Amino acid sequence: MTPTVCILAAGKGKRMVSNLPKVLHRVAGTPLVGHVLDTAASLSSVAPIVIYGHGGDQLRAAFKNRAVVWVEQREQLGTGHAVTQALPHLPTDSLVLLLYGDVPLLSPATLVRLLGAAEPSGYSLLTTTLADPAGYGRIVRNHSGEIARIVEHKDATPEELEIREVNTGIMAVQGRYLHQWLPSLGNHNAQGEYYLTDCVALAVAEGIRVAGVLTDDVLEVTGVNDRAQLAEIERAYQRRQAEALMAQGVTLYDPARIDIRGQLDCGQDVIIDINAVFEGHVRLGDRVTIGPNCVIAESTLGSGVEVLANSVIDSAIIGPGARIGPFARVRPETELGANVHIGNFVEIKKSRIAEGSKVNHLAYIGDSEIGRNVNVGAGTITCNYDGAFKHKTIIEDDVFIGSDTQLVAPVTVGRGATIGAGTTVTENVEAERLVISRVRQKTIAGWQRPRKPRK
Repeated sequence: MTPTVCILAAGKGKRMVSNLPKVLHRVAGTPLVGHVLDTAASLSSVAPIVIYGHGGDQLRAAFKNRAVVWVEQREQLGTGHAVTQALPHLPTDSLVLLLYGDVPLLSPATLVRLLGAAEPSGYSLLTTTLADPAGYGRIVRNHSGEIARIVEHKDATPEELEIREVNTGIMAVQGRYLHQWLPSLGNHNAQGEYYLTDCVALAVAEGIRVAGVLTDDVLEVTGVNDRAQLAEIERAYQRRQAEALMAQGVTLYDPARIDIRGQLDCGQDVIIDINAVFEGHVRLGDRVTIGPNCVIAESTLGSGVEVLANSVIDSAIIGPGARIGPFARVRPETELGANVHIGNFVEIKKSRIAEGSKVNHLAYIGDSEIGRNVNVGAGTITCNYDGAFKHKTIIEDDVFIGSDTQLVAPVTVGRGATIGAGTTVTENVEAERLVISRVRQKTIAGWQRPRKPRK
């Protein structure tokens, strides 16, 4: 039977010094609890239960489009108290997987091991060992090496404080046990809280074996409590992404300087320079090269595309062999054909540019359809906005547009036409015509430039 996932996410996170609930702070562009929800979805088809407290409205709003069972913990009286609030939603006949909303790096593979270990007795606990276990609950084992109980740091004896194996708080428990044990928990401890970990001693008292599952990866069970830990987890996440890319054959000039805030799919022989940021779902074809300091979001780049330094591509489709940048911006709803060149300080917005066309310097192209083998000169702009509505510019195949041209939409430039430099085009241009609208040049003899009077 698929497990029921219960996520504890009620903590305020005072050390974050923020009005935002701790679990909504982001790692790789996704809220901490969002990573946990994604992991839960990979393990269970049942809607997860999220126990919330501080900032509940913000938390629920952030995941309003996701299937979640929301349970409020109005008073934060400990982890045992939190799960008690969710008891009406916990089935008695299946395993309940208890996770934490501020632990984003926990892998599905580790949780599969944890669930498997729980099958014989109905109870398993995830542990790890720390060089400095201060602040963590210690795993106390009996003479046979079995888990006997968990003692919180503040309640531990000096001998127990020497134990380095610690409780992560992550466990898999049969639902019927939780219904049986949680109502009987007490709060006679240094914190005055109801500890979920007290269930271990209750299980042992009933002769139920608690299976310990050890993970050597401390980072995957590390929670986020302050900004420094948030930064540490961010870099750990990015390092994992970088290692996975390199294992697939991607060249990263510096694995420590790449940020993947979503999903990055790469073909063969992709090269990524430093400080590249990928957001959402980005697909890079074979032999794509990404220069330094580029940001690419929700886009698909065909094989052989070259993106030069300091360029931004957002929600666009880039055809094979295209060349973009440096310092170019490709905005949403743009589609570039094969071998298109978009040069420095060029902005493309909501436009389609067909194969072989070039917009190489200092131009703005918006709401446009540009055909094949068109050359757009430096300083050209499409005047697509009249103050109230956007209008379209259509440029057909083989057009040559001279520098410093303004195309006032709606307007169509016919196949093979030439627009002279400095022209303002306000009417449709027929095919194979030359259009010039510049002021005639004059030469004035004897003209004197104004000069300041001598002192």
